[in-house]
Amino acid sequence: MSDPILRVEDLYKSFGGLVAVDDASFEVERGTVVGLIGPNGAGKSTTFNLVTGFYDADGGTVELDGEDVTDLPPEARATRGMIRTFQISRELTGMTVRQNVRLGGQDHDGENVVQALAGTASDREAEIADRSEEILKQLELWDLRDEYAGNLSGGQRKLLELGRALMADPDVLLLDEPMAGVNPSLSDEIIEMIEEMKRNGLTVLIVEHDIDMIMDISDTVVGMHQGRVLTSGSPEEVQNDDDLLEAYLGGEV
Repeated sequence: MSDPILRVEDLYKSFGGLVAVDDASFEVERGTVVGLIGPNGAGKSTTFNLVTGFYDADGGTVELDGEDVTDLPPEARATRGMIRTFQISRELTGMTVRQNVRLGGQDHDGENVVQALAGTASDREAEIADRSEEILKQLELWDLRDEYAGNLSGGQRKLLELGRALMADPDVLLLDEPMAGVNPSLSDEIIEMIEEMKRNGLTVLIVEHDIDMIMDISDTVVGMHQGRVLTSGSPEEVQNDDDLLEAYLGGEV
C-alpha cells in the first residue's frame, strides 16, 4: 500500500519571465530513499527550496505527512520533521565540532543557544550530550570533537552538517549535494550513513549529481528537465527512460 510522507503536486515557480519549476509532481514514500536528478538548469535546486520553504511557490502544493505545508516557513516545516542540509555547509566555523552537532538538538521553538551549549544538568542537556556523542562516533568525527569546524576538510564538513541534521531527529531528511567536494575516501562513509538511515526507517530525499551513487542508493529516482518531472520510478526504470536519456545524458546513464 502506498504511504507517501511527502507529496509534491503541480509545483510551479518562475523568476521574472523564466519558469524554473513547471507543474512538478512526485511522491516520497515513507522509509525510502528518493534521488532527484537532472541536468544543470533542470529545476532540482529550486524544487528543493520550494519543498523546504526557502522559496515561495507560485502554484501547487507541498504536503508533509498529510498536512499542507505550502505556505509554512522553513522553521515551521522543521518543527513538523522536515530537515535539510545545504550544498555549501553552513557550520559555524568558530565553534567546535561537538558544539555544532549539539546545536542540531535544540528545540525548534527558539531554545537559547547559550543554554544549549552551557552544559546544564537538565535531562534535556544530558540527552543532547549522549546523542551528540553517538552521532559523532557514527560519523567517525569523535576524535575531532574539540576541533574548530573551520579547520575541517570539505568532506568532514559534509559529515558534520549531516550530524547536525540527524540531531534534530527528522522524519524526512533532505540532502542537497551531499557528495559535492567530498574526497573519495569519505564518500563511502556518507553513503554508509545514508544506508543506515534507511535501515532505521528515516525517509531521505537527495539532490545529487553523482548518478552512480543515486542509482545505487535510491529506491526511487525522479528525473527532471527544464523544470518538469520527466520520469519517476525505480533506478532501473529511470536508467532506461528514453526522454531522460535524451535530455540528460545523450543516451547513457
